Amino acid sequence: MKRNLITLAFGATVLSGAAFAAAHGGLSVAASDQDVSGGTVTAEKIVAGANGWMVVHRTDDAGKPGPVVGYAPLKMGENMDVSAILQEPVESGEKLMLMLHGEDGGMKTGMFEYTLGAKEDGPVKVDDKLVMVVVTAK
Repeated sequence: MKRNLITLAFGATVLSGAAFAAAHGGLSVAASDQDVSGGTVTAEKIVAGANGWMVVHRTDDAGKPGPVVGYAPLKMGENMDVSAILQEPVESGEKLMLMLHGEDGGMKTGMFEYTLGAKEDGPVKVDDKLVMVVVTAK
């Protein structure tokens, strides 16, 4: 099983969880390639600096975030086995980007309000790099 830890800024860098935590205050997303035929995708562990969201974007080999296909709420701190229900079919071999988003700028707390490119409930960045990981659907 391929295990992906943390990928920042469109797949530019992959760091171990310990190295990322030391350099970036612990914000992280860890997930592995997985079977999504049951309609969900799961991150093994997410560390969030505040309440927010795990957002699932479609992506490709270029590593640019695409349309949102799922999301799940996060609490501040360590979140284990975070699963998002996929809102549309994802085929084996497709790539998904699991990204840390905040709960800032929206009109309603606890309601996911982000659309691609919006500021409401937008992506969390550390040193201008997205906190995310890319997994391949099996």
